[in-house]
Amino acid sequence: MTIETSPAAARSVLVVIPCLDEVRTLEGVLGELRDGLPGDASVRFVVADGGSRDGTVELAQRLGAADPRVVLLHNPRRIQSAAVNLAAQRHGAQADVLVRCDAHAHYPRGFVARLLDALARSGADAVVVPMDSSGSGCFQKAVAWVSNTWAGTGGSAHRGGRRSGYVDHGHHAAFRMESFRRAGGYDESYTHNEDAELDCRQRGLGSRIWLDADIRLTYHPRATPRALARQYYAYGRGRSRTVRRHPGSMRARQLALPLNLVGCALALLLAAWLPWLLLWPLAYAGALAATSLQIALRERSACGLAAGAAAGIMHTAWALGFFAGLATIRVSAWQPRQAQPLGHDAALGGAER
Repeated sequence: MTIETSPAAARSVLVVIPCLDEVRTLEGVLGELRDGLPGDASVRFVVADGGSRDGTVELAQRLGAADPRVVLLHNPRRIQSAAVNLAAQRHGAQADVLVRCDAHAHYPRGFVARLLDALARSGADAVVVPMDSSGSGCFQKAVAWVSNTWAGTGGSAHRGGRRSGYVDHGHHAAFRMESFRRAGGYDESYTHNEDAELDCRQRGLGSRIWLDADIRLTYHPRATPRALARQYYAYGRGRSRTVRRHPGSMRARQLALPLNLVGCALALLLAAWLPWLLLWPLAYAGALAATSLQIALRERSACGLAAGAAAGIMHTAWALGFFAGLATIRVSAWQPRQAQPLGHDAALGGAER
């Protein structure tokens, strides 16, 4: 089915889905994205595979054989930032809008059409959207529930926010290809936080980013404490690099996490001499416990009692990653004059069946 959009929203659109071992989710994601496409736009879907071994490649080939709009692209660098850049270079020469999607998310009907409409209405160079988390197992549910609260996001507008407007950063959805190319695309040396880093460069070059709170997607968070800790450690490490590359991009909610970790650690170390310092970690633990109880009551589920622990893992891992990045990564501040536009290679384009 198609959705008609206004003439101002008509576009040639490149939709990129980076993936690695996503045989269980890829067909469903493509089905959601193809549901309600704009009737006045040409759309191509690029499945950028980073070396899957679970049948994802074969599935993408079958889907491409059934629908010529679906193209398989091999991503030798494996990471998402490289996947999107490579797709833009090889298949985006004629596209004027780039849509980035996630193989772990659920998309509402008409997602692409609504993004085009948001670009047209806002006049922005990029549109970002909120993510609402959802889980299935008990711990994953707890992570999802707390991720939709202030305790899990610090009030980030694109994590559960309900107000549209111009923002510094958000979950990437659509770019005007001109803005994406002018900024140089994603920095492929980033494995995490590449989205926030690109937003800094876009803004530095005068581009505007619009958060459309009415276009919401559902995201499935990590399902185990270990996986969650690894993810947030990588997030923190990536943010530490972005902060030094783009001074002034650090927000108070992010600064609070490393400060809290230092405060708790010092309180425990000095407790023998200054026992009153224990009020800090006790207050923090109490806040996490209160969060658990509140979520358990709200959701009417004992699984909510793990929400505080999940938030603690997220906070601590992020802060540890941030400090690790400060200690081990060297980077200089970026200047707009350093921007190198992302080109395209039409000779390398075409379907990879």
